Amino acid sequence: MAKTSGLNRTGVLARVTVAAVTAALVATTTAAVAAEPGPTFKPAPTQQSDRVSAFAATATTGAPLNPLYGVNSAGDIWGYIPVSGGGIQRLADKSGDGWTSYKHFNQSDVDAQLNQYGYKQSDGWYAVRSDGRLNYTDGGPLRDLGGGWNIYNKVISAGNTGGGASEDILARDSAGVLWHYLAYSNAALTQRTRIGGGWNAYTQIAGKGDVSGDGKADIVARDRDGVLWLYKGTGSRTSPFTGRTRIGSGWNTYNLLVSSGDLTGDGRADLVARDGSGALYLYKGKGSSTSPYSGRVKIGTSGWNGFRAMF
Repeated sequence: MAKTSGLNRTGVLARVTVAAVTAALVATTTAAVAAEPGPTFKPAPTQQSDRVSAFAATATTGAPLNPLYGVNSAGDIWGYIPVSGGGIQRLADKSGDGWTSYKHFNQSDVDAQLNQYGYKQSDGWYAVRSDGRLNYTDGGPLRDLGGGWNIYNKVISAGNTGGGASEDILARDSAGVLWHYLAYSNAALTQRTRIGGGWNAYTQIAGKGDVSGDGKADIVARDRDGVLWLYKGTGSRTSPFTGRTRIGSGWNTYNLLVSSGDLTGDGRADLVARDGSGALYLYKGKGSSTSPYSGRVKIGTSGWNGFRAMF
């Protein structure tokens, strides 16, 4: 059943109240309005997990079972659905086209409805247009959510990082400040909240749901020395992450780190890494805050550098 997107903490304004506050600094509207016809999006078919019992326990708190998408230089989007506990299989048809002028792609579940199999699955995505407009689509016409997003060099949706039901947005500006936007069930966003500075220390930031096993959405970040760090989620609107925990070193071998959610069917967020030769590797989430991933498994031999973005 659909859930509301109100916040789960005492003393914090409900999102419906925050909606009345005029958006500051970056002009993000709280009403989704129709954008001009443009790129197309065809959602991947709903997947049935082979581990239904795991999803029964993590349906609302774990990671969504999502496809992995890739965007090529022609603006075509190809979807890869999870199969056999971590493998992926390319869909026969493209999942979208016409996306040449977009960047910062993110899958997102904003209506918080469980699918017919009883677990979470993202049903749309956000993307930033070259002119700085933020758009959202769930397969229908694009909706324009506001401008000014060109000030950000990283935009990700790591899950419901603010403690509500809808999946929220994190954005890093050129000064290294990380900002938090809470999402409504119609994909519109609240005004932003400053999380903290110093995030330019990281060359990759990724996450899509719970990886540490406590039911809250986490992120990982790689620094310039190739060290990977875990930031555990707190579910707080104003302070969504705890202090960092070192995961390991040597991650500079990868030119991209991304999480689309759960690819193995166990309700935990996994991490996908692409190396310089174009090979793709899966790191399965373990539900541990000190050792969140198992050893890597190759899920793509070559050619993955052909995607300019993955999400």
